[in-house]
Amino acid sequence: MTGAGTAASHTKIADLASLEARMEGSPEERAGLVLANGIFDLLHVGHVRYLEAARAAGERLVVALNSDESARRLKGEGRPLIPLAERLELVAALACVDWATWFEEDHVEEVLRRLRPAAHAKGSDYTVESVPERAVAQALGIRTIIAGDPKRHASSDLIRRIREGRSDVR
Repeated sequence: MTGAGTAASHTKIADLASLEARMEGSPEERAGLVLANGIFDLLHVGHVRYLEAARAAGERLVVALNSDESARRLKGEGRPLIPLAERLELVAALACVDWATWFEEDHVEEVLRRLRPAAHAKGSDYTVESVPERAVAQALGIRTIIAGDPKRHASSDLIRRIREGRSDVR
């Protein structure tokens, strides 16, 4: 992943194998690790609130982003609007994020298996019971938590408003 971002944000972007090796060699980092995941196509305040709340649930935060192909499978043709390298750079630039990585699958089970964080955070559009990866997390002894404020923001809604020429700013 290359781009023209700051050196600080680039040092926070790591492939999954590198993060896995780091966690294997540093059990104390893994003990306080929270994993959050998503597409993060158009970064908005809902994303920031979710990630800040996820980080507050532990000592370190790794954010796993769906690859472009995975995002397309989940959201349809025309998505993502922002390519993976740029989405990684944006997420990594947030102060609450310790590392940003990516995955090719539609769900984050393999990332959970490889990183084995202390907690897996999902946004408030889920309940603990409805998190798709919950069974894998439970089998690995990973806590599932719900983070962020009530879901009132979505990239899909922003895209629709832009296409319709609506601002909806009050």
